[in-house]
Amino acid sequence: MLENKYLSDGCGCAARNVSSRSSKGFIRGYQDLDVYKNAYDGMLRIYQIILPKIPRSEYDLLDQLRRSSKAVPRLIAEGHSKRHQVRGFQKYIDDAMAESNETTVSLCQVRDLYPKLVDLAECEELIDCYDKISRQLYNLSIAWFKFAKKKISATENR
Repeated sequence: MLENKYLSDGCGCAARNVSSRSSKGFIRGYQDLDVYKNAYDGMLRIYQIILPKIPRSEYDLLDQLRRSSKAVPRLIAEGHSKRHQVRGFQKYIDDAMAESNETTVSLCQVRDLYPKLVDLAECEELIDCYDKISRQLYNLSIAWFKFAKKKISATENR
């Protein structure tokens, strides 16, 4: 793992200098979601390892990688705040999955366009990381759909 003063504690608290919370298996907030932790750490790794090595002349690729990698943890956090809405959380999780897939494609482009400039092993590791994030988001989406469906049927049976 990276050794950097801005490396996350796994909860996205690097910039705030806040210690990690222990939830003992309970989800108290979006920081407790493994997918959020993975997305935040992936974003930091992209900023620290990949972006500095891409030529500035490739502004469109740099900009897209910056935006999509930052969007994933933001959308998870924003969606978590709307989890009381039946479809609110689902929409943000779907959008986060789309951004994660965009990040994967951008990382593949970086790998294929700049194989001599970037560490290919690190690039592959990040591609695998974002593939895992997309799968985690899909599974969270399915679980949330089932949970919301139960919640709706329970309120209808009252």
